Amino acid sequence: MTFLEDIVDRLERTGSAPVLREARNGQLLSVSAAEFLAMVRQARAFLGERGLAQGDRCVLLLPNTIQWAALDLAIMAEGLVTVPLYARHTPAELVGMMKDSAPRLILSEENFLTEIRKLWSEGPEMVPTARVFEQAQRNSRPVVHHADDAPITIIYTSGTSGEPKGVVLNAGNVNHMLRCTNARLDQLMGRTGRPDQIFHYLPFCFAASWILLLTALTRSSVLTLSTDLNHLADELKLADPDYFLNVPTLLERVRAKVEESIGKRGAVTVRLFRRAKSDYLQRGRGRSTRVGSLCLWLANRVMFPAIRENIAGPNLRALVCGSAPLSVETQLFFMMLGIPVLQVYGLTETTAVCTMDDPQNFLPGTVGPSIPGMAMKLAENGEILVRGPNVFPGYWRRPEETAKALAGGWFHSGDQGEMDVGGNWRITGRLKNLIILNSGHNIAPEPIEDALAAQLPEAQQVMLVGNQRSFLAALVTSGAPDSSNGSFAARVQSAIDLVNAPAPHYKQIRAFHIVEQPFSIESGLLTVNGKLKRDAIAARFAAQIESLYRKRPA
Repeated sequence: MTFLEDIVDRLERTGSAPVLREARNGQLLSVSAAEFLAMVRQARAFLGERGLAQGDRCVLLLPNTIQWAALDLAIMAEGLVTVPLYARHTPAELVGMMKDSAPRLILSEENFLTEIRKLWSEGPEMVPTARVFEQAQRNSRPVVHHADDAPITIIYTSGTSGEPKGVVLNAGNVNHMLRCTNARLDQLMGRTGRPDQIFHYLPFCFAASWILLLTALTRSSVLTLSTDLNHLADELKLADPDYFLNVPTLLERVRAKVEESIGKRGAVTVRLFRRAKSDYLQRGRGRSTRVGSLCLWLANRVMFPAIRENIAGPNLRALVCGSAPLSVETQLFFMMLGIPVLQVYGLTETTAVCTMDDPQNFLPGTVGPSIPGMAMKLAENGEILVRGPNVFPGYWRRPEETAKALAGGWFHSGDQGEMDVGGNWRITGRLKNLIILNSGHNIAPEPIEDALAAQLPEAQQVMLVGNQRSFLAALVTSGAPDSSNGSFAARVQSAIDLVNAPAPHYKQIRAFHIVEQPFSIESGLLTVNGKLKRDAIAARFAAQIESLYRKRPA
């Protein structure tokens, strides 16, 4: 039985029990398994009338909703290939990916379709999703049985060139991955006798987010979808989850908010918290004091339970974190509160996952052992190489890049890492120039650097920074005579404003530092052919870069 057949079978057996909910305006709007399956069949009937052939691509451009999930299952059930796109991309970026995937159908909201038609008037049929669910007809035929090598989705991800690449994932990739994710969640949940309560706020067009959706539908669970990130804290309390998937950005914000709140309380509370935190960290290093142990004991009795419940309700068993490296300090902070943070490492090309922490035995600062059935090793240059049934068959219509990525029968991740004696992996850096924000967005710096340099001809060089940070910043070197006064800084800001205007939020530059002396070969900051030595520059200007992130961007 394939994962899709398994999902339909489970929905049929679950009947009137809720499976999906949307948090909207302070309320939870639920659909039962039977109602959701009816939506899938309604969407299948609509798709069946379009004259589409198996393997045709269908773009799905929506924020997370129950309709998104129903449409995705319907597309796959008809033997079509889903192309999920991120609603926060610019219209030009979206059209570029659509043209690359050559879809027969685009499903989206009317406001998105209006913008797309302006840029691609000769595009394929474009249908507002509301129309899909207007008709009464339902398709009850069995779902298409997918062979392991049958493509089911194309997920776009940015490469080092800045040009998005379509990662093709097939049924075999997903079948294997869902077995692995379910096994880990079984370990976490044990035998509770009730459905998992899951909260979710990350876009389904991201591979890890999509895998969580499918995992939830293959197990006894109720998945609550966030619909307004501005009310995330309130939605979390409504959902009262057992676990949910995170990016480091959110966890770091929660940690900062908790510490800020503690700092506003009385002196006794502040001292108790600080001593307890210090003792917890010292205990991890094999050192502790009697007074510190007492403070930690007291905090565990009178302070930490309230903090835990305020974060996500009384039933939270664990936070799951992936998409970018999480600082050890943040992971230990939540563990001190009694909330395990389980890390996952992977890429879109590995069906989102390569390693997963064992809930019963995990080591802070590592991302866990490789998943069953998969091999990982290091190349001579320290690059992580991956092989297994979770590795994608190739990039959409990019045979040369596919051959490069899968050279020697191993997927070349572009990440550097190391494995300890217990089999736990630690991610130590990137081989490529790709910047990964701690929100999980991947950004190729070169196109943005070139755009800024074009707007600022007096600048000698431009280099973006921001790996594992919350936003992009720029180092700008100057040959301008007024670089030491405010005039040049004002021109830099104006140029940045122009570059930022058409860019999505995560590709916008939020801070900059002017370097008065250009980078050179002699200073060790350029290669012999004039390319930036990014690591050397980042090390040389580490203090200046750090100061950019201590300031709140405008």
